[in-house]
This record gives sequence, structure tokens and C-alpha cells, in this order.
Amino acid sequence: MMPLYWEDAYPIALALRAAHPDVDPLSVDWETLHRWVVALPEFADDPRLKDPLRLEEIQREWLEEVLAHG
Repeated sequence: MMPLYWEDAYPIALALRAAHPDVDPLSVDWETLHRWVVALPEFADDPRLKDPLRLEEIQREWLEEVLAHG
């Protein structure tokens, strides 16, 4: 397992999709998304670096992955 950092939006999105396969990414609020990201076993960054732009990028990557692969 490779460590994940806030700037790893696509790998984080893949991990979230695997951890929450039946969730619509657009239904997840920022606080829940933040909790889920920092709860990933591979997450190795500072949880306090909660940046809405990074959360938005992760959510967008997750949505694109769901749309691309169903």
C-alpha cells in the first residue's frame, strides 16, 4: 500500500469508491468526505489540512470514476 496525501485526488477517489461502492459522490457533504478520506488506511497526510478545493477535486475524481465505470 502506498501512502495517500491530499494532493493524490485520483488515488483517494479510487479508495473511496472501493470503500463506499454504493454511495453517490455528490450526496457526500464536505465533513463526511473529510472524515472518510482521513479514515482511509493508506491516508498519511495531516488531517487538519482540510482544504475545500482539495475535497472538491477528490469528489470530482470520484464522480468521474463512477460515471466512467458505473
